[in-house]
Amino acid sequence: MPPLRTALAPARTLPHLLAMPSARILPLIVATALLMENIDSSVLATSLPQIARDLNSDPIHLKLVLTTYLLALAVFIPASGWMADRFGARKIFRAAIVVFALGSIACALSTNLIELVAARALQGLGGSMMTPVGRLIVLRGTPRAGLVGALAWLTVPALLGPVLGPPLGGYITTYWDWRWIFWINIPIAVLGVILATLFIPDLREPEPRRFDTAGFLLLGPGLAGFLTGATLMGLNLASPLAVITLTAGGAALIALYVRHALRTPNPMVDLRLLALPTFRISVTAGTLFRVGVGALPFLLPLMLQLGFGLNPFQSGMITFASGIGALVLKFAAQPILRRFGFRRVLLVNALISSLFILAPAGFTPQTPWLLMLGVLFIGGLSRSLQFTSVNAIAYAEVPSERLSSATSFTAVLQQLSGSIGITLAAMTLEGAGYLRGTSATDLGNFPIVFIVIALLSLSSAVIFAKLSPQAGAQLVRAAD
Repeated sequence: MPPLRTALAPARTLPHLLAMPSARILPLIVATALLMENIDSSVLATSLPQIARDLNSDPIHLKLVLTTYLLALAVFIPASGWMADRFGARKIFRAAIVVFALGSIACALSTNLIELVAARALQGLGGSMMTPVGRLIVLRGTPRAGLVGALAWLTVPALLGPVLGPPLGGYITTYWDWRWIFWINIPIAVLGVILATLFIPDLREPEPRRFDTAGFLLLGPGLAGFLTGATLMGLNLASPLAVITLTAGGAALIALYVRHALRTPNPMVDLRLLALPTFRISVTAGTLFRVGVGALPFLLPLMLQLGFGLNPFQSGMITFASGIGALVLKFAAQPILRRFGFRRVLLVNALISSLFILAPAGFTPQTPWLLMLGVLFIGGLSRSLQFTSVNAIAYAEVPSERLSSATSFTAVLQQLSGSIGITLAAMTLEGAGYLRGTSATDLGNFPIVFIVIALLSLSSAVIFAKLSPQAGAQLVRAAD
């Protein structure tokens, strides 16, 4: 281990620290925030059916608890890069952890669906700054040749979230009270603030770009209106006129933002990054893939608990297998990419991952637990490789001065894809139930949804095939 004075060194020593095999302290500290966020999301997904019962709400309506958080992320993430450049990454990172923790406390104290949704929006405000700013800290301090390895280290604690979250959330919900799932964020938040204060250098741009106020006022409300309207469709929580107004108004604001962004030197989300081939392919194909994958944390607990009759703890002890698979493969990503190249890995693995997204369509209450665990474990392996590859290839051609714009762009699309995936899954469940004359959560409706999301993820392979065979080679070149 380096001596303490090295770990506390100023920003100029950061690349040297990250280049050392034992010096992984920066990405691991940043990943504390990812651990908190991922535990929270995976714990909550496992507990949704029980929360719905306690709040006297329809389980499908509880999708708002997940999508509101993702929507808040998408709305405020575009400002995160500018705020880090203007006020310093360390300051914004710490403030984001505090806001997320306050949102967690509000969630724990919620007594109805409206309060819980509002508290999740506050959490999303914190998360919108926490994760992309943390990623930006690592990206700016890492040589390109070590980027894949640094991103892998960055996500290790974050990957523990999907491993620990489902059984932990299931246990708390089954044997205690679901509100305790939010209190577990508080000690992690305290640790994150302390470590960030001690070890994270205060990286910032000497001359930050001007804040795009007009772009923020167009894009934020546009995304909020469009996705809120889409999420409310079919829930009978708002009038048809209100839903149509929100959706159409949001779409109009987004269209105006596109026009604005192409005419503004420094837009909130720089659409001109799409001129870079690897970035364009990564974000378009990656978004399609993530829409399908994003539905799984919502669908699997509903199917296992409401369809199979399992309790939350039993459900969590099955779904956590995906997280183990993701964790196991994380450090094999760089050798695999070095051996086969980004194009071949992304193309072939999109096909494999889609098959394992489809696989739960064949699960029944009589399916052996060991078989379900095996399928979800292998699916987690495949999706982990895909996410690592997509996340890395996006930055292959992005110059360092545009990294903050690129991280904001990709982070927005990641959160939007998760929100769209959950909304699509819920709407498909409701549509299948309507056509079959059953409730939305009837067991017979789930196979239809798994087929839909698997096909959507599979369509990403068509776009990945457009990558150059040499794309991203510099990212996995041996640094030593």
